[in-house]
Amino acid sequence: MGTIVNFQRPDGKPVQGYLAEPSHNSSAPAIVVIQEWWGINSQIRAVADRFAFAGYQALVPDLYRGKSTLEAQEAEHLMSGLDFADAASQDIRGAVQYLKTRAPKVGVTGFCMGGALTLLALTQSPEIDAGVAWYGCPPLEYIDASKIRAPLQGHWATQDQFFKIETIDLLEEKLRAAGTDFDFHRYLAQHAFANETAVGPGRLPATQYDAVWAQQAWDRSLRFFGRTLG
Repeated sequence: MGTIVNFQRPDGKPVQGYLAEPSHNSSAPAIVVIQEWWGINSQIRAVADRFAFAGYQALVPDLYRGKSTLEAQEAEHLMSGLDFADAASQDIRGAVQYLKTRAPKVGVTGFCMGGALTLLALTQSPEIDAGVAWYGCPPLEYIDASKIRAPLQGHWATQDQFFKIETIDLLEEKLRAAGTDFDFHRYLAQHAFANETAVGPGRLPATQYDAVWAQQAWDRSLRFFGRTLG
């Protein structure tokens, strides 16, 4: 369904990404989709395809430059080698700026590592019109909430062992103090509850797909983007 496209970062360096487009509207609103720590795999491409089916242009920037993995140890290695500040301020902002040449409004969403990068990108890219973070948060000292101008939605798992719900309590306090327009939802679920590959014996421990909560979070996200992006 999607194609590989090239775009430029603000510093002029090239980046590739996976772009999924709706079948009819070439000027539809757009969403940057940020990968989990696995890289651009079939699951995250399917997320972009799902947004395209819902009527959005969806671009997944290739933060790992072509690398992806099925192994948690290698994923952790790839993630630890990623410069988060550079990814947020350059790769993701470049993707947003690229989509702004094609779309009236652009949102950003991400899962796990991508959720953390969504929050960082909102502080780095004033061009973003809305953001949805899924169960991922950077260390709170890296979030300058005063720089988040776009409305934000978040989906959090109360049983998350990677991103503790107590951290989200503190994030809410920080956002509230800054006057951020945010809407957070909590689910009695484990990390990666919206990733349909987090099932069975091959799944990473402490992750678990939950089809019911995933559908509710998706419905909320699409309503939110429908309201903020049009």
